[in-house]
Amino acid sequence: MTMRTGRRSGVGESALRPDGTLKVTGEFAYASDLWLDGMLWGATLRSPHPSAWIRSVDLSPALAMPGVFAVLTHRDVPGEKCYGLERGDQPVLAVDQVRYQGEPVALVAADHPETARRAAAAIVVEYAPREAVVDPERAAFDPDCPLVHPDGNLVRHQPVRVGDVAAAAPAAEVVVTGEYEVGMQDQAFLGPESGLAVPAEDGGVDLYVATQWLHADRDQIAPCLGLPADRVRLSLAGVGGAFGAREDLSMQIHAAMLALRTGRPVKMVYGREESFFGHVHRHPARMRYEHGATRDGRLVYIKAEIVLDGGAYCSSTPAVVGNAASLGVGPYEVANISVDAYGVYTNNPPCGAMRGFGAVQACYAYESQMDRLAEACGLSPVEIRMRNAVSQGSRIATGQLIDTPAPLAEMLAELAAMPLPEPVAVPADLRLLPGGVSQTTHGEGVRRGVGYAVGLKNICFSEGSDDYSTARVRVESLGGEPHVLVHTAAAEVGQGLVTIQAQIARTELGIDRVTVAPADTTVGSAGSSSASRQSYVTGGAVKTACEAVRRRLDALRADHPGRALVELLERFGPVEETREYRHRPTEPMDPVTGQGDTHTQLALCVHRAVVDVDVELGLVKVVELAAVQDVGRILNPLALEGQIHGGSAQGLGLALMEEIQVRDGRVLNPSFTDYLIPTVLDMPPMRLSILENPDPHAPYGLRGAGEPPTLSSTPAVAAAVRAATGLPLTRVPIRPEDIALTPADA
Repeated sequence: MTMRTGRRSGVGESALRPDGTLKVTGEFAYASDLWLDGMLWGATLRSPHPSAWIRSVDLSPALAMPGVFAVLTHRDVPGEKCYGLERGDQPVLAVDQVRYQGEPVALVAADHPETARRAAAAIVVEYAPREAVVDPERAAFDPDCPLVHPDGNLVRHQPVRVGDVAAAAPAAEVVVTGEYEVGMQDQAFLGPESGLAVPAEDGGVDLYVATQWLHADRDQIAPCLGLPADRVRLSLAGVGGAFGAREDLSMQIHAAMLALRTGRPVKMVYGREESFFGHVHRHPARMRYEHGATRDGRLVYIKAEIVLDGGAYCSSTPAVVGNAASLGVGPYEVANISVDAYGVYTNNPPCGAMRGFGAVQACYAYESQMDRLAEACGLSPVEIRMRNAVSQGSRIATGQLIDTPAPLAEMLAELAAMPLPEPVAVPADLRLLPGGVSQTTHGEGVRRGVGYAVGLKNICFSEGSDDYSTARVRVESLGGEPHVLVHTAAAEVGQGLVTIQAQIARTELGIDRVTVAPADTTVGSAGSSSASRQSYVTGGAVKTACEAVRRRLDALRADHPGRALVELLERFGPVEETREYRHRPTEPMDPVTGQGDTHTQLALCVHRAVVDVDVELGLVKVVELAAVQDVGRILNPLALEGQIHGGSAQGLGLALMEEIQVRDGRVLNPSFTDYLIPTVLDMPPMRLSILENPDPHAPYGLRGAGEPPTLSSTPAVAAAVRAATGLPLTRVPIRPEDIALTPADA
């Protein structure tokens, strides 16, 4: 969809979103709305077993059904049998075995979606179920554990070693230990996986899909179709949320295979239950931490072991492990560090990217530890953090120098000084109490708690990734006025990137009329809409291309003084430039010590949560969230506030309600009836303080802002519930049975 913008604001203003009104009124075209005359519908048969051999597949019942045009298995994959975001370990369709419940086994194309689904269900597959590997620690450390993949269950082990923990330990006067667990969170986007594949006259295929990374999709799809990359053309369809789950392929290769086989356009749209099986989730984590400090709360050493369950296939597990390891001690100065982060294969659902990946899990553990340390030292949660806070000139666990502003102590002080909400008098209006109008005890067991937390998040890709974006900017005369066309392959997934690109063009070129062209693969890669990177990298590319165009326009004006710009454009034609933008280089973590300048940029957010907990019913109401975040430079205030609110909401969800419940490798709650996400009734009012301390290395001095709020909101809410109940609460999400006190306890 072409996004046209009229006379609107530049960088630093709350420019209106060109897609905003359409989305609010229901007129926006999402990928699931795509339609072509004569198209067929695709459906997928998925494994009911988390681990099994495939003994036989009988397609004849499906082929015999009227309206069925194709039924495909792995034998029909035209090219490479496997693909993957970081490793090519995931079969397009299962070959001789399945490694997780929901793994695709066969495909059907039919003239009606119900026919396609019935035909898929009619396929007869004989399975030989086998022992499923479901315990990530067993997968990581038990030599007798069955192998999920022939080369072993370990995806990545990343140590971090700084100083000498063993030698420093005797100097620690206070030691606190803890074991923590984070459940499997889903991205819970509202728009299911969907797209349309159209066979082309050149033997290739055109794909219109909801994705986060068009070029990475193409580079995985083309080899599996046996086609050169230039014959697999992708265009971004309307995206109904992403949060990391659309970095991996879902229906793309399947729809393309069916389209090429039938010679007809093929549309695929997952239902909600299938969506839970069709995309990756946040890695569950088990973590053991030990913090040693002096009596006055100064950190002496930190030891940590982090085990991340990657599920059946690799996806982005190596990067998640790298983030968990490098950020595993948080934004604190400590001279002695020993961290071991592991990512493992299991027969649980595949896990990959989700907002703040790797850093979210570690943040819950290290912030829980800081609260324990504060209590052991007789300090407040704020004071213990301020005494150990990093600042500009500090080094993080990888040895990387923080060479940009990092006013963490000041942020904490500002947060602590914010006024607290008034307590609710009991008896009270039930709508103000945990449980709302369903409250049954009228507030007699309600206790208030306040919690604080800090998060440190890397921005952009890390560890030596060739992270760049491409932008093409064209200035021409259109309707007697200068007009700018901005074209990138960057995916607009709801974060407002289309608006930012137009703001940058208006700022750099001084031209009000700007069109942002639909994202597709006819322009160079823009990388993924993840890692809080697009404003930085694609914004940098648009800015750089605009600067190149401006230089040419300035030269044209100098050669022809006194002429209006539109006159020059009409006489000499459009001015167009394409530029790539790369941030400063990073390097991989040392495989033994974890040292290296691994991250492009680091961002800080701090949260305070105020909760009311009914300890008799086990119910929690988050009364208020307050946040202080340093964003470097504000590009769009309204959009930025939305990002902080959204990230905080997902962190609240992880703290209190969101979890894919998996038992013996099987998902128990693949629906929004049973997988709970925060609604407008669950989200409290928020106090925000947004700081601007520009990063001199970044375009406009900006600092990626979408992910950091997700880190610190979860442990802040958990800390507040602990403060209200006095319970240790070492696992999120916290459930009613975790906090409801018996009469004797109360």
